[in-house]
Amino acid sequence: MQLETERLILRKLEESDYERLFLLDSDPEVMKYIGIPVLKDINQSKDVIRMIQKQYEDNGIGRLAVIEKESNLLIGWSGLKFLTQSINGYNNVYELGYRFLPEYWGKGFATESAKASLDYGFNDLNIDVIYAMAHSENDGSNHILQKLGFERTDEFMEPDGICFWYELHREKYISKS
Repeated sequence: MQLETERLILRKLEESDYERLFLLDSDPEVMKYIGIPVLKDINQSKDVIRMIQKQYEDNGIGRLAVIEKESNLLIGWSGLKFLTQSINGYNNVYELGYRFLPEYWGKGFATESAKASLDYGFNDLNIDVIYAMAHSENDGSNHILQKLGFERTDEFMEPDGICFWYELHREKYISKS
């Protein structure tokens, strides 16, 4: 599976992505609102990739590497994940997520990649509702989700603080397109 936008290619993560993924997941600013510790060992990135590849096999979907066309570099990941473990009382639902290297923040890449994933989810997979969550203090992520048309429907506690829970229904997304 591969999605393409004006500036980006979204494709399945490959084992060769581990060095760029480590840059992402070992950065304290990137991981500030994620609720999991930064990676300390580059080999942990290989484990993360294998875990996501298993999601591709088991669920037919998982987060995708985001490659900037201009540089041909992995600048983050984005996409849908099928939640098999309960989060905020929800499981067996599709959730949108994204994570980018700081030098790519504020350039519209998260929004651009998220739109491609939402189009794929609603139009190709015929999903009725896509969920998302963001830490209450993560202003950037909350702004992106609201700009995409997500509605905040709940909040819940995580070990690192309050998270907001969002929903986007297909009919509302289509009417926004």
